[in-house]
Amino acid sequence: MIRNRHIDVICIFALVLATGAACLLAWAGSVGVIAPARPNTYLDLLFDDSRVHTVNIEVEDWDAFIASAPEEEYTQADVVIDGERITGVGLRAKGNNSVGHISRRGLSRYSLKIEFDHYDRNTTYHGLDKLSLDAAFQDNSYLKNYLTYDMMRFMGVPAPATAFTQVMVNGEPWGLFLAVEDAEDAFADRVWGADHGALYKPDYRSLENENADVALRYIGDDPSLYPGIFDEAQLDVDEAGKRRLIRALEGLASGENLERYVDVDATLRYFAVQVFVANLDSYLGSTGHNYLLYEDAGRISMLPWDYNLAFGTYALGRPELPDDVGTYVNLPIDEPAAPEVLAERPLFTNLMAHEEYRARYHDYLDQLVANYVESGRLSETIARMRELIAPYVAEDPTAFCTYEEFLVGVDTIEMFCLLRAESIRGQLEGAIPPTHEGQRAEPGALVDASAIALEDMGELSDLDETAETGERGM
Repeated sequence: MIRNRHIDVICIFALVLATGAACLLAWAGSVGVIAPARPNTYLDLLFDDSRVHTVNIEVEDWDAFIASAPEEEYTQADVVIDGERITGVGLRAKGNNSVGHISRRGLSRYSLKIEFDHYDRNTTYHGLDKLSLDAAFQDNSYLKNYLTYDMMRFMGVPAPATAFTQVMVNGEPWGLFLAVEDAEDAFADRVWGADHGALYKPDYRSLENENADVALRYIGDDPSLYPGIFDEAQLDVDEAGKRRLIRALEGLASGENLERYVDVDATLRYFAVQVFVANLDSYLGSTGHNYLLYEDAGRISMLPWDYNLAFGTYALGRPELPDDVGTYVNLPIDEPAAPEVLAERPLFTNLMAHEEYRARYHDYLDQLVANYVESGRLSETIARMRELIAPYVAEDPTAFCTYEEFLVGVDTIEMFCLLRAESIRGQLEGAIPPTHEGQRAEPGALVDASAIALEDMGELSDLDETAETGERGM
């Protein structure tokens, strides 16, 4: 009996301790002493890509917002996502050259960013802190970004979640956009967990500058030499983190013991997709940007970002680049850029200098071609998304193309991918040379792509026609 009383006392004491500990943890989380686990239920809500969602943006003066959009400054707004209201978020236009092209033509269909925690750090959309709404700039298919991110995920590369959304402004239709999970805290927590490393979105200051840092070249130990990286940190980074990244770049430059400085497997998977989609507005192009850089424990890897000029279309309107579609359908897998560009891109070039890594990169290209394209997954995905979004494109009031041009654009991007897969298959099996010099010596070996045109996937002249004729989506 006495023993039972003691047990009762012990149980009551334990219950009091447990309750107190729970309250203490709750208090610590509420004041930021302990960061609570971030939910990612937004994946099952907004990023369910089996349907088109709705994002209604409520702004007091939309005309004023559009007039100031080129400044890319945040304004306060409310958004209603699939009927759920989130108040007091930050809204701004986004884009590099696209913002200038749109504003100069007097158009208003800007890509947008919604930063849920811009004014209140506790505000999220079910854990999501920032969202991009892609306007399909120079993308008549509406599928360039969606398709590339899908390929990346298929190949095991961490990539932003995506889903199509019907954007409304103060209750009125504005257009069909692609919602893209922005690469900040929510993305990092989801992909790598709470103990993740550092994440950057390197970008050039000016194309006239050398931008050696964005090219991931080691140029010294001083962090101030790398503004294109450290000024573009997506997460907080301390001095120790900067030193780790610089040491990784120094190790990369040496070309030796690369596994110590680079997550080689993840990076090779990324480059397999990157080369397949022939994106020259990227690390493997003259701009050198449009990628995410992840560093953890002194090792770096590259992740995908921004593909509206992929599938060879970056060449359109650029006199320094050939705009023949066959050039990009047959882009050499071992030299996917001009020699002078590759000479300044150590993350690709120094990996390819190792026969083992080049063979593994070829193996990933083979997997992508066999299991994504030749298996029928590519065509099934395109057919499913065309059926899903076609009614919205047909009624898109701000579209950069007509509905008929959209249908041609979808057919063209599918055919480009099928022909690209055919060329890569030939390059892997030795029927087509995988270098520029080899292809110049054997032009008859190349895949004939003359049945399609890059322009049908979208070009700047589409914006000119939109500006001259008004709304083209109706």
